[in-house]
Amino acid sequence: MKADIHSNDSFRDLSRKTRAQNRKGAAVWLVPALILLSIIPLIFGVLRLHELASGAEITPENARFFASPLPVVLHIVGAGIFAIFGALQFVSRLWKRGNKWHRRAGRILVPCGLIVGLSGLWMTIFYPRPEDASGLLYVLRLLFGTGMVLAIILGFVAIRQRDIARHRAWMIRAYAIGLGAGTQVLTGIVGAVILGTPNEFESAVLMGAAWVINLAVAEWAIYRQPSKNGRLPSTVISDMQ
Repeated sequence: MKADIHSNDSFRDLSRKTRAQNRKGAAVWLVPALILLSIIPLIFGVLRLHELASGAEITPENARFFASPLPVVLHIVGAGIFAIFGALQFVSRLWKRGNKWHRRAGRILVPCGLIVGLSGLWMTIFYPRPEDASGLLYVLRLLFGTGMVLAIILGFVAIRQRDIARHRAWMIRAYAIGLGAGTQVLTGIVGAVILGTPNEFESAVLMGAAWVINLAVAEWAIYRQPSKNGRLPSTVISDMQ
């Protein structure tokens, strides 16, 4: 009987070590992969900022940005900070108890994420709709923009209630939506290879697919690593305030 108990304990220890090693191995590539996924849209964003700052020629494609530059500037800057700092939140040693990085970064991420979502909604609703943008894309932007804002709010409420698991889940979902532009580059490339030049509807489907893919990966990440301790002590919450 004692031998069986010892064997079971050894098996559990081995399983824990294996899971820890797998998580450590995943962390090695996860953060660089997330940052890499953000690079191309960030480059386009920087080019857009340069275009606005340098007084480039106004065309039908960029006229709406020159007419009202503040929303797009806020969107680009906020998205850059949200993407990079959000990726670093997946480094486990930065959010272990006693390390203040996660909390301090969160105070930056939450407002930046809200700026990204709300400015995206503003541009969707109030900017003149581009001629090559379908009604489906308009609806998708409203849907996922609203979803991102709600996810951040629910994540913030959860951590105020000391619910780590729920906070983590909602913030991962918000980050997945916020990183949609990077995945849209990939789905756009795949669509171009398969479809050639996609029409308005096909372009909207490809962009929507990117958000769906990101959320599917987010749900998988949430499911595979449940929290061992669902709530934080009040002393930790007081540090976040």
